Amino acid sequence: MAEIKVGDKAPDFETTTDKDEKVKLSDYLGKRVVLYFYPRDDTPGCTRQACGFRDSYADIEAQGALVLGVSPDNEVSHRKFKEKFSLPFTLLVDLDHAVAERYGAWGEKQNYGRKYMGIIRSHVVVGEDGRLLDVQIQVSPEDSVARALSALAG
Repeated sequence: MAEIKVGDKAPDFETTTDKDEKVKLSDYLGKRVVLYFYPRDDTPGCTRQACGFRDSYADIEAQGALVLGVSPDNEVSHRKFKEKFSLPFTLLVDLDHAVAERYGAWGEKQNYGRKYMGIIRSHVVVGEDGRLLDVQIQVSPEDSVARALSALAG
């Protein structure tokens, strides 16, 4: 698992969006980005996290930032999730979890005694210069939104 910390250059990546468009993190240089990782579209915790970012989106934009959500779901799943909950931000496809791995958001999890590999709910805030302003690995849905807002207000 990758070890990233505040001050590091954010690992660049290329993937596809919920609109099936290619995108790189470096496309957003000059803007602040809240990049959050969640296990699965339309599940209770992931929906709370996404709706928290949705409900705080005006505050995030007022801080000169945007939100990108990352999960291993495909474009179709992302589009349905966005539409169902009126999410105003882009969701990124990470089918092979390569982006999550680069950010330390992929690892061993445990549920009802069963161990498996999966997304560790996390977020990072990337500054205009591409450096990490905040790194929160293994964070609750509610804390993720609050901590990202706090980092942006900095």
